[in-house]
Formats: sequence, structure tokens, C-alpha cells
Amino acid sequence: MTKTNFAKDQLKSIVERIERLEEEKQALAEDIKEVYAEAKGNGFDTKILRKVVRIRKMDAAQRSTEEEMLDLYLSAVGSG
Repeated sequence: MTKTNFAKDQLKSIVERIERLEEEKQALAEDIKEVYAEAKGNGFDTKILRKVVRIRKMDAAQRSTEEEMLDLYLSAVGSG
């Protein structure tokens, strides 16, 4: 196998892997959408639920820094 053929095969393999992962990502996105719809159907506020999920992904220092900045900005505009 020539170097060029190897590179083509390798590139094709990479592209196919990315395509499969994109399909999996889309399926997961649909699953997540369904869970949010279920939560909404049970009376939960999905906007707040999304914030909770986002906050839980943060480490403690990152969360603290964001909360401090939010408080600072709110105080600066007279809403805090």
C-alpha cells in the first residue's frame, strides 16, 4: 500500500468515525429534548432546569466566580 493510499484510507476512516459520532450526538440530543419535555409535562420549569444542569457541570471555584461576577454586575446596574 502506498503512502497516499494509506493517507486516503486513514482520512476516510476518520470521516466515517466523525459521521457516526455526529449521528450519536443527534440521537442523544433528541433523548435530552424528550427528558426536558417530560419534565415540563410534570410541571418543572425547563429554563431553570437547564440552568441547574449547567451549574452542576461547574467546579466550585468556577461557580463561585460566576456568582460573584453576577452579584457585581447586578449591583452595578442597580438590580442587586
